[in-house]
Order: sequence, then structure tokens, then C-alpha cells
Amino acid sequence: MSRRLALLAALVAAGVSLASAEPTALFQIDFSNPALIPAQWTLEIHPDGSGHFRSVRGNAIPTQDIEPPNIDRDIQVSTQFAQHVFQVAERKRLFHGGCESHLNVAYQGTKKLLYQGPAGEGSCEFNYSKDNDIQNLGDSLMSVANTLIEGARLQTLLQHDRLGLDRETEVLVESANDGRAQQIGSIRDILERLVDDPSVLDRVKRRARLLLSKAND
Repeated sequence: MSRRLALLAALVAAGVSLASAEPTALFQIDFSNPALIPAQWTLEIHPDGSGHFRSVRGNAIPTQDIEPPNIDRDIQVSTQFAQHVFQVAERKRLFHGGCESHLNVAYQGTKKLLYQGPAGEGSCEFNYSKDNDIQNLGDSLMSVANTLIEGARLQTLLQHDRLGLDRETEVLVESANDGRAQQIGSIRDILERLVDDPSVLDRVKRRARLLLSKAND
């Protein structure tokens, strides 16, 4: 028996399907802007919507009394959103054509897009892209990161400044309405805690319920 047949036989004997033996596709965006807090973050997404988010504060001067901590956690976005991300990556030839416009536009932060998976591997880096699909993809991923960062800020405020939740949930509702915060379901846990906490203001609870109603959008 050849080595390949022996390996397949071992997988079957172990109850492992051939599909599960295939490599899992990964999409990743790395963002950096030293003027912001956090100054750097990485968002990883798999086709089923599972993923991971990491952020590092950086050295910028704080603009708020209470900041979100560095984040390092597993996340879940909708399958529909994840599929859209991978569809754009494949439609753009895994970013082999480049992303940067080289136009003289204001610095918005460096975005590096990376795809790894059965279709191959590719990446590109940009501040601003003339390609609408790539620019819109970057904007939507930044909106997801904004949601996750706001979720971490809400957790910190719940522990240390519950009155601060009033303004922060108001900002998050506004961001969810205008698209600056997407995939609200990724912070479902903290929103449910706000709804269930008897010490939280009623208007904060109402906003948390409103946000939860958008969690599947």
C-alpha cells in the first residue's frame, strides 16, 4: 500500500472525514495607526464566522478617563458576513493585484489583508484603495473591530464607572445605526449582562436591548 493510501486508511480508521483533513481557509486584517487607541489590532476570520481578535493600546495620549484594555479573545461573526469577506478575497485574486491607490489622501491607518487557504495565499497593504470592493471591505472590517473595542470598553465601564455606560451605549447605538459598528452579535455577552444587571440605568438597558435586536443584522 502506498503512503497516501495508508494515510487515508488511517484517517478513516480514526473516524476523521476527508473534508476535515482539508486545510481551513483564513482571512486576516492587520491594522495600525499610532495616533489611535488601540494603535494596532488583528482580526482573523474563518469561513464559518469563527475567529480571533487581538489589540494593543500603543502610546497615544488618552482622550478618555477609562480606556478599553488590550483585547485577546475568540470572536464570532455571522456566516453571511464571513462568506462575503472570502468572496471578495477570491474575486480580487487573493489581493495579488495590489490594494494601495498611491493617491495623496489623509492617512487613515495601514490595513494589511491576508488570505491563506485551499485557493492559495496572497496579501496586500493599503491606506486608501481606489478599488471600491477592497476599500469597502476594509471599512466594514474596521467597523467590526470598532464593535469589539466598544464591547471591551463597556465591560470596563460596567466594572469601574457604571454611570459612564449612559453615554457609551448612546454612542454605540449611533454607530450601529450609521454603520460605524457592525456585527453587534460579536459583543452579545456584554449587552446581555447590561440588560440583566439591576444596578444599570434603565435607559442603558433599553439601548442594550435595542443593540441586541440588531445582533443578527
